Amino acid sequence: MRRDYFTLEASNLDSPGIPTVSIDFEGPADELVDRLTDAAGEPLSPDEVDVAYRLQGPIAESSEGVVAVTNRVTGEFVLELNADSEDVLRFIDAAREHGSEGNEEHRYRIRVTVDGDHLLEAEKGTFLVYDADGGLVRQHSLIPSGVEL
Repeated sequence: MRRDYFTLEASNLDSPGIPTVSIDFEGPADELVDRLTDAAGEPLSPDEVDVAYRLQGPIAESSEGVVAVTNRVTGEFVLELNADSEDVLRFIDAAREHGSEGNEEHRYRIRVTVDGDHLLEAEKGTFLVYDADGGLVRQHSLIPSGVEL
């Protein structure tokens, strides 16, 4: 699937409510639907999906990167899309603030839709950020307390 088939929009960054990232897919849906279901054809559960961001250069306002949603069970990529690091880090800061109110397990919500149909909706507490060399950037990642990586 091509990255340009996806659009990303973040909401609730400066307002009450759980920060939400909405990813809309505008391409052939069969492959994405297949990636968002398990071997039995059931939708992946929130615990079976991980979200990460990989920088393509140094952390800077103009730096680009790739948001990736992966299947935790198989390790396969579900989807990838390009995103500006300033926007992603602002989203992570909002999610960190939301989580500081007492619920680290549900710091943000991710939605994936095709033509208005929700294929995935999950509340998550972890959002890992990696540098261009694949090293974890802990200070910008959302890692629940008590979790060792």
